[in-house]
Amino acid sequence: MHFITLDSETDFNGWRKAARALALNDVKPSDVNWRVADDAPELFAPTAPPLEPPHGTFNVPAKFVEQAEVAILHRNPERFALLYRLLWRLRTHHDLLDIATDPDVAEIAAMAKAVRRDEHKMHAFVRFREVGREQKSHFVAWFEPEHHIVELAAPFFARRFADMPWSILTPDACAHWDGHAVSITPGVGKSEAPTADRLEETWRRYYASIFNPARLKVAAMRNEMPKKYWRNLPEASLIKPLIEGAGRTASAMIANAATEPHKAQKRLEPPKRDDKRSEMARKHAGDDIETLREEAADCRACPLYKDATQTVFGEGPPTARIMLVGEQPGDKEDLAGKPFVGPAGQMLDRALEEAGIDRRTVYVTNAVKHFKFVPRGKIRLHQKPNTPEIKACRPWYERELAAIKPELVVAMGATAAQSVLGKITPINKNRGHLIDLDDGTRALVTVHPSYLLRLPDADAKAREYQRFVQDLKIAADLLRKSEQAA
Repeated sequence: MHFITLDSETDFNGWRKAARALALNDVKPSDVNWRVADDAPELFAPTAPPLEPPHGTFNVPAKFVEQAEVAILHRNPERFALLYRLLWRLRTHHDLLDIATDPDVAEIAAMAKAVRRDEHKMHAFVRFREVGREQKSHFVAWFEPEHHIVELAAPFFARRFADMPWSILTPDACAHWDGHAVSITPGVGKSEAPTADRLEETWRRYYASIFNPARLKVAAMRNEMPKKYWRNLPEASLIKPLIEGAGRTASAMIANAATEPHKAQKRLEPPKRDDKRSEMARKHAGDDIETLREEAADCRACPLYKDATQTVFGEGPPTARIMLVGEQPGDKEDLAGKPFVGPAGQMLDRALEEAGIDRRTVYVTNAVKHFKFVPRGKIRLHQKPNTPEIKACRPWYERELAAIKPELVVAMGATAAQSVLGKITPINKNRGHLIDLDDGTRALVTVHPSYLLRLPDADAKAREYQRFVQDLKIAADLLRKSEQAA
């Protein structure tokens, strides 16, 4: 008997390495005992001869590897043995995974499906509570997953709540986000989780406002939101009375007179990606910035206008040779109606001055013209615009571009880069050099000034600020060379 000890319940790499060595040594599944390092070893367990270093190779379908990475997160204590048995059989039956009725194939598929469903439930039912206030606040949630999914689910929360520090506590493992990377620590007891915070009443009011009694299907609701999750949901106290009163509320809705529909708003259709600058110029030949600003004030191309104070349009000289594109207005910009007037704007002004660029000579705008946020007590917390919102606002950027006709567009941040280049663009891989666009304009990609403000380490902040200034100096050098050539 071969005893294989894995480092943790989710040690897929360890399992994969051991399984490969076992298979190449022709060790049958029945001759392998799998366990985890934390498990107590069996006393007086028989020893097996050591495995020979694996020589040679064998292939299994890529689908198996992908499925095994997920299925190994299941709580079934026999999962390591089940996966090895299926691997053993795949060596001689390469098409085994196509036989859905095979017991091993069916069981592994069901395990993977259960893990994915549990991951979905974690995404849906994690509720953060605020610890601390304002700039020192941290957001903590408690969740009890069915399977070992914390590491699998954590990247979703890093993307969704990228601009706030958070921790998700579970009995198995805890995930933490500091604004830069996810870290995993051992699990804790529920006593470590925070109690109700000041935001929960706001959340309950929001939940009650979106509850639609006319479309209520109790069985489907309980299937998607099982009662075991209710104890950790702030809206749980509302569910029973809302269900009980659904019939009366729906009847009242039907009895009320119909409301007049909203006046249809003209939606800006984004142009095709292969449009050229000359075509845009002809199409919007009469556009000027003031006309565009007036039109954009009534923009309803995406839902962001509903909560924002106003449209924040671009600002600067109509003959600017540099066009700076940010991501979206922040809290201060939303109130003032002008781009880059808050802390990020002050950081930008200082960097432009050090790079040798006069802020008054550049045109400054944002890829998205309305402030997207969620309320956090007295503050409004910035939220990253999604792709449909970026696409809905891109025609405004293109019309600004056609009106200004700059030599260089500087995209600051991922949202700006996606708008300027027309696709999702990694910042670090593309910054530091000029990019030729299809319409003849040149582009430069760099970070957004707000990124520098969020860096907690002083040394890192100083280092990244200097990199930002160096990027802006590339723009300054381009203008100087252009002037000399003229």
